[in-house]
Amino acid sequence: MNDSLSSMIVPGVLWGLVLFSVVSWAILLVKSAQYLRQKAQNKQFTKAFWSAPDLLTAAEHASQYPGSLARIASSGFEALLVEDSPRTTQQLAHTINRSDRLERNLRQQIQKERRSLENGQAILASIGSTAPFIGLFGTVWGIMEALQSIGETGSASLEAVAGPIGHALIATGVGIAVAVPAVLIYNFFLRRLKLASADMDDFAHDFDALASRSAFSISRQAIASKNTNAVREAS
Repeated sequence: MNDSLSSMIVPGVLWGLVLFSVVSWAILLVKSAQYLRQKAQNKQFTKAFWSAPDLLTAAEHASQYPGSLARIASSGFEALLVEDSPRTTQQLAHTINRSDRLERNLRQQIQKERRSLENGQAILASIGSTAPFIGLFGTVWGIMEALQSIGETGSASLEAVAGPIGHALIATGVGIAVAVPAVLIYNFFLRRLKLASADMDDFAHDFDALASRSAFSISRQAIASKNTNAVREAS
């Protein structure tokens, strides 16, 4: 049983490292597609948003376009909406100043978008930090087996020592080969995350400046009326 388990340790380590490598490259493909899609969506939305003639049209665009900036804008417009009918019940959400509510909504939505972009980052960091040690474990185990075999046979020639130990060192080499791309991919997407976060913060700041011009309020009735007129014009 022990001999069978011992013979499976090094191959198991190597296959585990191969699995880590596959996961790293899969995350690279998935995250690259995510960032490219988000970049295209945000480009379309910002073009429509900043070309809008007024804030009501911009609100309409925010509900129609996908992407992180569109969702941030939608959360901001939710904070600016004014109730057209008097409230019969007091709600804590409405006791907050609209300016503060806008800042809170924008900040919370940015955090949600950041968490979405951070998916997979922890896996890459874990692979990059643990793969060399996993490979070293396989090497140590392989060397231990080689020394035990040499002790049993009593042969200490160069051929008897170099072959098994050289084979055991493969695990360390594979571990390093897996860790280096994982770390590079992690750093690449960490940089992309910082740039995306900066773009979202800049947009939120500009949105706050626009909202201040409308006294941090827009009417649901005005939006509904504008949407109705747009439907009539289209028909």
